[in-house]
Amino acid sequence: VEAVQKMVSAFSLDLGPLKEPLGFIRVLEWVFTIFAFATTGGYSGTTHFKVTCPDTSKDVVAVFGYPFRLSKHPYMVPACNSSSSTFNTTYLQGDFSSSAEFFVCVGVFGFLYCTATLILYLGYQNVYRQTSRGPVIDLVVTAAFAFLWLVSSSAWGKGLTDVKWATNPKHLVAQCTNICKPGEFPSMGRLNASVIFGFLNLILWAGNCWFIYKETPFHKDANPPATVEEGGAPAP
Repeated sequence: VEAVQKMVSAFSLDLGPLKEPLGFIRVLEWVFTIFAFATTGGYSGTTHFKVTCPDTSKDVVAVFGYPFRLSKHPYMVPACNSSSSTFNTTYLQGDFSSSAEFFVCVGVFGFLYCTATLILYLGYQNVYRQTSRGPVIDLVVTAAFAFLWLVSSSAWGKGLTDVKWATNPKHLVAQCTNICKPGEFPSMGRLNASVIFGFLNLILWAGNCWFIYKETPFHKDANPPATVEEGGAPAP
């Protein structure tokens, strides 16, 4: 309880850091991180094709979504036999959940870290700059997230390409044993945007490393002030 009271008493809101690159870029990271995982998680799409039987034709709809374990998404295909009510259960192919869930996980943890550091920048700026430990830890974690954005965005970009292939109506029609005609391609603009947001986050987090580096003693020690000898002249 005493620790909480000390934290509350030490809180002092100062919006000044938002005018500096350190705080402003962190806000951009916070926003683009939300866009990255929000456009991936919760996605649901459909792929269509038409099956033509001797006496009728029916539309087949296959529903899929995050986390893109496509092999768990069944769809019903007419059997085209004597009974028009007979259907065969077929499944989409592929499991691309690992890259999608990894991407969303990086986004969620990045969002939490941005939130925590913004509270630190705006409410506990004195604590942040009091010792060199805060900026150094911030630099290491930010660099780690930049690397994670590179890996996760690349993996999810490849995973999305595979999802598009596996849900392409033309690919599904090629496996059809009856007379089939491909329908509309699934709407995946939201998922395309998620990959773009992932690489934008990579640029933001990697670029922010420089401004955090300037807060560390590594940068300050690289330009030590000139010593002044007796007499007022700087030492050679």
